Amino acid sequence: MAWTWRFEKSDGTEVQPAIEPEEFTTQGDAESWIGEYWKELRDGGADRVVLSEDSTVIYGPMSLDAPE
Repeated sequence: MAWTWRFEKSDGTEVQPAIEPEEFTTQGDAESWIGEYWKELRDGGADRVVLSEDSTVIYGPMSLDAPE
């Protein structure tokens, strides 16, 4: 199983991430990675992300905006 992130603009258009992620072997590893790099990804042009396991969407889109 591979856990992957899709990076999108707010309209759902896929964008290249500012930091290229690896394929993760667990959901926890994928979530830890996004927790570490979300600011750089947002600053690089991604507005939101979608987490998938193989071809199944697990959740998202999830905004990369900071909580107010």
